[in-house]
Amino acid sequence: MGLTFTKLFSRLFAKKEMRILMVGLDAAGKTTILYKLKLGEIVTTIPTIGFNVETVEYKNISFTVWDVGGQDKIRPLWRHYFQNTQGLIFVVDSNDRDRVVEARDELHRMLNEDELRDAVLLVFANKQDLPNAMNAAEITDKLGLHSLRQRHWYIQSTCATSGEGLYEGLDWLSSNIANKVISLMLETFLQRIFAFQAIAWPLMLFHYCLLDQFL
Repeated sequence: MGLTFTKLFSRLFAKKEMRILMVGLDAAGKTTILYKLKLGEIVTTIPTIGFNVETVEYKNISFTVWDVGGQDKIRPLWRHYFQNTQGLIFVVDSNDRDRVVEARDELHRMLNEDELRDAVLLVFANKQDLPNAMNAAEITDKLGLHSLRQRHWYIQSTCATSGEGLYEGLDWLSSNIANKVISLMLETFLQRIFAFQAIAWPLMLFHYCLLDQFL
């Protein structure tokens, strides 16, 4: 039992690894965000055909971030990246009012997938530096986020080019995923304790009964 406690605490305080899927419509700024987080600088990007994957180290967490292309012909391939995803980052071009309904439909279609049922959702309301950008409250309404009552979600205003808001989003993401992981670990730990007690108590009772016969 002492070894079990040791394993539990070592896992609680060990460096955590998290698998993150970042999607959104094309030209939302996903790849710019990825490399701003990875390199701390702006890189010249082209439309992503396929995916980019990078490991982003932040605090005591190693994020493996999959950035998948957002063109309409590529979106059916998103489902191939759903498995084992702990956190979903959905990037929205806050200045693109013409396609925000399209973004909403794609988001809700994804969230109905069984493989993403346990993933937490972080929405990056990107390109907030543009003068006609929708604010986070407006995007929340247009994406129908308040209807996601069974999902942990959060929206963060961001500017990929300056990095504003990106790490605040990662803070929320890491905190929520870590809480879910810890809850799962504690649940497993308690199940093992109850299983041990179910075996141990009958054996102890049998032992005392034997002693009582000989005393």
